[in-house]
Amino acid sequence: MQKLARHAQELFGLHLNENQLSDLAIYERELLIWNEKFNLTAIRDVEGVRTKHFLDSFSCVLAWREQPPQTLLDLGSGAGFPGIPLKIIYPHLKLTLVDSVAKKVKFCQHIVESLKLDDVKVIHARAEMLGKHPKHRESYDWAVARAVAQLPVLSEYLLPFVKIGGTMLAQKGERGLAETQDAENALQILGGKLRQAIPVTLPSVVEERYLVLVDKVSTTPAKYPRREGVPSKKAL
Repeated sequence: MQKLARHAQELFGLHLNENQLSDLAIYERELLIWNEKFNLTAIRDVEGVRTKHFLDSFSCVLAWREQPPQTLLDLGSGAGFPGIPLKIIYPHLKLTLVDSVAKKVKFCQHIVESLKLDDVKVIHARAEMLGKHPKHRESYDWAVARAVAQLPVLSEYLLPFVKIGGTMLAQKGERGLAETQDAENALQILGGKLRQAIPVTLPSVVEERYLVLVDKVSTTPAKYPRREGVPSKKAL
């Protein structure tokens, strides 16, 4: 864990205290145990978890620097990434985790209870349904997703959740820059404006990574997101 702490400090300027490292150790242990039964993530070794889950989650701090969100929605959270590691480093963050797979939702609930995390909601739902809900629509400072969909599709999932003046954050791989061009039409329709794509470097990871930031500049039309399955089949 000390190596993880050093990398977090060197790469992202984060100082992890003993309580935070303890929480991450519990999280890591439970993830490896549950993964044997439920196949939550393809990453099954300690180094992989620490680099490709924990550090990758921490990389989001490059997007907001000294102004972390007050409210964050993590869509397609899976086993809780990046939302739960971000909650561990920002205890006052009001976090909503959303996933459509029941076993992943159950695991996230287990971790939230195990770590006694306050102000965390774990919701079993699809983006197309939840994005229409008045309680969640245009209600969040930031909405984030990692490895959920191509950017034109992901924009239709995420932007309806973001309040005007807020930001959508897409954690992307090597096609991140190309996807920003593919998403120009979708962003214009949905009320978003591309701000930047920030390159991310992780230890021993050769693939390019990017944080794609989209500002919410106008209201998303009420017809979006379209009904379940349509955004992925007919991208804007």
